[in-house]
Amino acid sequence: MNRYAGPLQGVLPVFQTPYLKSGEIDYPTLQREIAWLLECGADGVVMAMVSEVLRLTTTEYRLLAARTCEMVAGRGSVVISVGGESTKIAIENAQHAESVGATAVMAIPPVSIGALDEELLAYYEGIVHAISLPVIVQDASGYVGKPMSITLQADLLHRFGVERILFKPEATPIGPRLSALRDATEGKAPIFEGTGGIALVDSFRRGIVGTMPGADLIRGIVALYRALKTGDERRIYELSLPISAIVAAQHSLDAFLAIEKHLLVRQGIFQNTIVRGPTAYRLDPESIAEIDRLFDLLSDALEKS
Repeated sequence: MNRYAGPLQGVLPVFQTPYLKSGEIDYPTLQREIAWLLECGADGVVMAMVSEVLRLTTTEYRLLAARTCEMVAGRGSVVISVGGESTKIAIENAQHAESVGATAVMAIPPVSIGALDEELLAYYEGIVHAISLPVIVQDASGYVGKPMSITLQADLLHRFGVERILFKPEATPIGPRLSALRDATEGKAPIFEGTGGIALVDSFRRGIVGTMPGADLIRGIVALYRALKTGDERRIYELSLPISAIVAAQHSLDAFLAIEKHLLVRQGIFQNTIVRGPTAYRLDPESIAEIDRLFDLLSDALEKS
């Protein structure tokens, strides 16, 4: 095992899971995707919601986590989503992620119930106590579930510290809630932007330590993150406007999946746009044409660098 020992920060894209026509996971294409992400400047990869983790069998999920760690091979962080519908499931997922070489785990709350705060506190405490890795608390209410309270999240940080607890807040309004979490933790909370890049500029100005976008816009996101770090205001908006317009079309989990896989095919990384069904969204020709126009604008902006 070659676990990454560097800092948990920067651009950590959530990879898309490619499938063969048979419906099985296409591991050669996944290896190409991960290699490409790292070559484009990603600081690691994340296996999470847009990796379709909720649509995988337990066997597939665990093999995918193990193979991902093998493919990254210590060249960057590997974050594995481990949330489950019970504390026991989440703990077993977290222990497995640690055993195969993950750098950190990320956990959404259970999605089938609106758990009480004291129950959620026990859920996250169980995960933290079961492993030695950092735990990223993901409020995934932009896709599923209900928003987590700022008080609960701040309590977790105060109990376990910044080395063990990080955050990926996605509840709206993104900016004010991010600032509320920052302020409730005296500015100590390590926070990742988690809206695909649409809120990256605003979130960066509020003090994030990194971003977890989709894989499809990796070249643009890396360039934008670097522009934010150097304070190049003209470059920031040259890149962020087409990125934000593309992400704005990704109004649901299945829209993220459809658009990201379309753009991965366009860039020669994926062979098809298969999403494991049943799905709730399908790209139509006019939507594809608009996404392609916006991607052309982003590509033109990248060529100016």
